[in-house]
Parts: sequence; structure tokens; C-alpha cells
Amino acid sequence: MQKAKVNHPYIEANEKICGSSPVIKGTRTRVVDIAVEYEYLNHTPDEIITAHPYLKLEQVHDALSYYENRKELDQKIKSDKQFVQKLSETLGATS
Repeated sequence: MQKAKVNHPYIEANEKICGSSPVIKGTRTRVVDIAVEYEYLNHTPDEIITAHPYLKLEQVHDALSYYENRKELDQKIKSDKQFVQKLSETLGATS
């Protein structure tokens, strides 16, 4: 049985926007950032749109649905954490 391909009408990846990281169309809000708010900060979709009033609920749900591609996005989260860690260490060393 083949897995049905899911269409994500609110998600795009463009090399000129956030380094090709998938974003919500018309914004610079990365799918990975929405996923972090949902998965790690335990925010509900309603809380996410309250924090980002320019987003619509259907856009947030589409981003969370897109997050089913977890391997790629989890790698991006890990990479971002490592970058922040290195930056913190560098800034701490210069203080």
C-alpha cells in the first residue's frame, strides 16, 4: 500500500528565504520554529497564533502536518542548537 502524498498549501521552501528552510508562505516563519513551539514548549495551535497574530490557524496546522517529515526538521533543530551553543561559548570567551 502506497502512502498518500499530502499537499501543503501553506508551506514553501525557497533558497532566498531562510536558506531554503520550509516556511509558512508569505512569511519568514520556519516550520521548524512552529514545531519547536508545539513539541518542546508545549504550546497549542491557538497559543501559537496568539504569539504570531499574522498567522492563521490553518497555516499552523499545515506546518505541524508538514512536521511529519521529522528526520529532516529534527536535524535542523539540532544544528540550530549547536550553532547557538557555539555562539554562546564564543561570546562568553570574549567577555
